[in-house]
Amino acid sequence: MDIAILFKAFLLGIVEGITEFFPISSTGHLIVAADLLNFDDGVGNVFEIVIQLGAILAVCWEYRARLQRVAGGLLKGDAAAWHFTTNLLVAFLPAAVVGVLTIKTIKYYLFNPVAVACALVIGGFIILWVERRHHTPRVHAVDDMTVWDAAKVGFAQIFSLIPGTSRSGSTIIGGMIFGLDRKVATEFSFFLAIPIMFAATFYDVYKHRELLSLDALPMFSVGFVAAFISAFFAVRGLIRFVSNHTFIVFAWYRIVFGLIILLTWQFGWVEWATH
Repeated sequence: MDIAILFKAFLLGIVEGITEFFPISSTGHLIVAADLLNFDDGVGNVFEIVIQLGAILAVCWEYRARLQRVAGGLLKGDAAAWHFTTNLLVAFLPAAVVGVLTIKTIKYYLFNPVAVACALVIGGFIILWVERRHHTPRVHAVDDMTVWDAAKVGFAQIFSLIPGTSRSGSTIIGGMIFGLDRKVATEFSFFLAIPIMFAATFYDVYKHRELLSLDALPMFSVGFVAAFISAFFAVRGLIRFVSNHTFIVFAWYRIVFGLIILLTWQFGWVEWATH
C-alpha cells in the first residue's frame, strides 16, 4: 500500500484519538482533516468507524476494572451493577434511535467542513454560557445518577449527531446543565461512549461490508493503533484536567477553529468541500 496513504491514516488516527473524548468533536475534526489531506480512498466510511473503535477500546482498557466489576455484578444480580447498566441503556437509546432514522440525511447535508465549522462555533458559545452560569451540582458520583438523569443525558446526546457538535461535548455539557458534577458528567460520557460506538461500529461495518478487503488492512491497522494510543493518553489527561479546570479553553478553541474554517472558506483561501 502507498506509504502516503498509511501516513494519512496515522495522522487521522491521532486526530480521532485526541479529539474523541474532548468536547471539540472528533467527527468534525476528521471531516476537516480528511478534506485537508485529500483522504478519499473509497473506504473512508469504514476507516472512520474502525479508528473510532480503536479510541473506544482505549476507554475500555482504562476502565477495565470497573467494567469487570459491573459484568461480574450483573451475573450475581448486584443491584448497583444493574442500576449502572440500566442507566447506560436508557442514555444510549435516544441517539441510537434518532441516528438510525436520520443519519443518511445528516451525512448528505452536514458532513462537510463548513457545516462543521458552524457547529463548532455555536457549541463553543454554548459551553461558555454553561461554564459561566451558576452551577451547583447535586450528583457527585456516577452510581448516584437516577434513571431520569441518564435519560436527560441521553436526549442531550442526540445533538451529537450533528457533526461538529461533539458527542462528549453534548453529554458532558448536557449532564452539567442537568445537575451532574463536571467529573461525573465526564466519566459517564466515557462509559456512554462504549455502547453507542460499538453499535455504530457494527452497524457501519455491516452496512459497508462490501468495501472491506485485505488490501485495506494495513491502513486500518495503522489508524486503529494510532487512535488507541492517543485516546488512551487523552482520556487520562482529561480526567486530571476536569478535576481542577473548566471547559472554557475548549470553548474558545472551538470558536477560533470554526471561525478560521469559515474565514478561509469565505475568502476562498481554502477550497473546502460544501457537500
